[in-house]
Amino acid sequence: MNKLEKYILENIDPEDEILRELDRETHLKVLGARMLSGHLQGQVLAMLSKMIQPENILEIGTFTGYSALCLAKGLTENGKLVTIEIDDEIGNFAQKYFLKSELKSKITHLTGSALQIVPSLKETFDLVFIDGNKREYLAYYNLVFDKLKKGGFIIADNTLWNEKILDTPSPDDSQTIGIMEFNSYVKNDSRVEKVILPIRDGMTIIRKK
Repeated sequence: MNKLEKYILENIDPEDEILRELDRETHLKVLGARMLSGHLQGQVLAMLSKMIQPENILEIGTFTGYSALCLAKGLTENGKLVTIEIDDEIGNFAQKYFLKSELKSKITHLTGSALQIVPSLKETFDLVFIDGNKREYLAYYNLVFDKLKKGGFIIADNTLWNEKILDTPSPDDSQTIGIMEFNSYVKNDSRVEKVILPIRDGMTIIRKK
């Protein structure tokens, strides 16, 4: 952690106990723990959600549940968050923390491929958070677009992808190629407004006109 990041963390709201516990156990027990949103990004997600005040949130890629718990803080009184994770073992980990949370009644956790599950969802969403398979970002975007309310938001994580997007990827680097294709498509999509925030690995905020 560099000095600037340390300063930022010291001058924002402290991390909830349940999120601190989730973070700690993820780093102890889960492979790829760096994928966890963490305190700074979690606070940003919670703040954005509170600004939007969504009735329905869709999250693609639950991992251990940190981002879902942060996003759920902005839900309306009767709001609902649906989160989808393809890895059932990771999903069980996340579910444990959802059940510990006072927001548990607002979170619906589904296991399986988002490409198969999203078309079956009946809800329309005010906010969608995309943090699944990087190869499938553009497919997720196209699947959720018609389920997103006018004026609704999509937040896509990892869109700077460790700065690999600055160079020509090797033909077999399908994750970097997937992110670059997504970024290019969104850039040229006249149906939306968009901005990329250089927070952690990059977050693109997209508003449906």
